[in-house]
Amino acid sequence: MPDDSSSTAQIRPSGAALGADVSGIDLAAPSDADIAAIRRAWLDHLVLRFRDCRIDDRQHVALARRFGELDFNPGTRLTGKVYVDGIPEIVRISNIVQDGRAIGELGAGEADWHTDMCFIDEPPAASLLRSLEVPSQGGQTSWLDMYGAYETLPEELNRAVVGRSIKHDSVYASAGKQRPGTTAPARGDVRDIPGAVHPIVRTHPETGRRCLYLGKRFNAYVVGLPLAESEALLDRLWAHLAALPARHIWTQNWRVGDLLMWDNRCTMHRREAFDDSERRLLHRVVVKGSRPV
Repeated sequence: MPDDSSSTAQIRPSGAALGADVSGIDLAAPSDADIAAIRRAWLDHLVLRFRDCRIDDRQHVALARRFGELDFNPGTRLTGKVYVDGIPEIVRISNIVQDGRAIGELGAGEADWHTDMCFIDEPPAASLLRSLEVPSQGGQTSWLDMYGAYETLPEELNRAVVGRSIKHDSVYASAGKQRPGTTAPARGDVRDIPGAVHPIVRTHPETGRRCLYLGKRFNAYVVGLPLAESEALLDRLWAHLAALPARHIWTQNWRVGDLLMWDNRCTMHRREAFDDSERRLLHRVVVKGSRPV
């Protein structure tokens, strides 16, 4: 890893199994040492928060590019829709409607635990999400430590997932809405729905640690099992997540100017609902990852 000894970064861990605040860096013009310090903290703490960021969209993209090649939102790939003119790498996360059309994705409802873009062959390594408008209440985002989720698996459940993989539905989003440009299967059996297949237990390509990789619950299927057995195993895994001690969860209460960077390979995240009469607008950029193994 590059030398970070000359960085001005200050890292303050949350005290939980994940999460840290990072300050002391000009994100509009970070040095190589600063980027090295951020990467080290990102691998150590999984989720990083930068408060009061004063960067624009192009600086946001430039910052993300320092950590690897950037990816596009699947909707952009399928439809060619670009949310920010001239900057196709940015996806708007928003409930705002203008002239009868949504300007972004996801709306105002509650979002269940998920991992971004688990349904593609090479899901992102990192997501960088920056807040521009936030509601007065609600809309918090929480992250879940999937290293800890794996390390605390009961022995019998651990044995049950060894060598198993999940197919992650590429047609429907978590809320059940069909993604634009996709074709639904003729019958409603989750075994027929196309999607990427990834191991339930993956090895992080940089840290070498093992973690659970569950993607999302909706329309998931454990490859090779009868449907009822797949559903039962998935239910047990998700019940295990729900029972994890609080130290494996870290929650962000958004302020305008916050930028959150998380490791998409070893975390899951979810968002609380908020009043749809209030505006929420965030911009997200993702860094390409590799095929989970």
